[in-house]
Amino acid sequence: MDHGETVRTAIERTSADSARVDERIELQSADSSTTYVFAIAGAFDMAGDKGRLTVELEDSGMNPVEEVFVGGTVYVRGSRAVDEGKWASAVRSEALTRYFLRAPLNDPEHLLRQVKAMRQVSNEGEEQVDDAPAVRYRGTIDHATATLRMTTETKRGLDDLREKLGDDMPVYADVWVDGKGRAVQARLSYFGGMKAMTTMSLSDFGTKVKAEAPSAGEVVPVTAGEDILLA
Repeated sequence: MDHGETVRTAIERTSADSARVDERIELQSADSSTTYVFAIAGAFDMAGDKGRLTVELEDSGMNPVEEVFVGGTVYVRGSRAVDEGKWASAVRSEALTRYFLRAPLNDPEHLLRQVKAMRQVSNEGEEQVDDAPAVRYRGTIDHATATLRMTTETKRGLDDLREKLGDDMPVYADVWVDGKGRAVQARLSYFGGMKAMTTMSLSDFGTKVKAEAPSAGEVVPVTAGEDILLA
């Protein structure tokens, strides 16, 4: 039995609400033993397309950056792309990612869009998420979904890898659905030489989200994707 409809309904329910976001991205290249871990936390109103996130590369010594999503624009404070004290701004829909299984501009709704397209979905049973029971559903995503909104260079490398494999890269998608039918955790993972895993937890549904654009004099438009903390 394919449980895809259950997952899609749960994601739609979550996407119509606001929540606290806690995300962990783990990346490791095939020729390195070092795992890079990005920690992302904040609050996001999926229905209102606004949110505020803090992004940090653990054990890097780099200062975290702050992201504010307001409609179709993302404002970033702390980006190396602009002078200190200024906010960089980027068009949300045009931003691309250079990293596998990492959303452009760390956009939580991008991850939800990807896992919503999961196929061959199975029920893996009940687990605890944030000290509450949730049913875990597992499936896979196709190549087009896995490489959604990637830079041309990164996508070319993954296309070449797929051609060598002769099939889609085995990218797993997991979604945990709580007793109220909401997606409370989502994960994309790939282990095939390199390692890429993104896990996002959602809690405190209905939380109020304060996200306002900075004043025009503080903002410098940039091309998204030039800062490692922004993918």
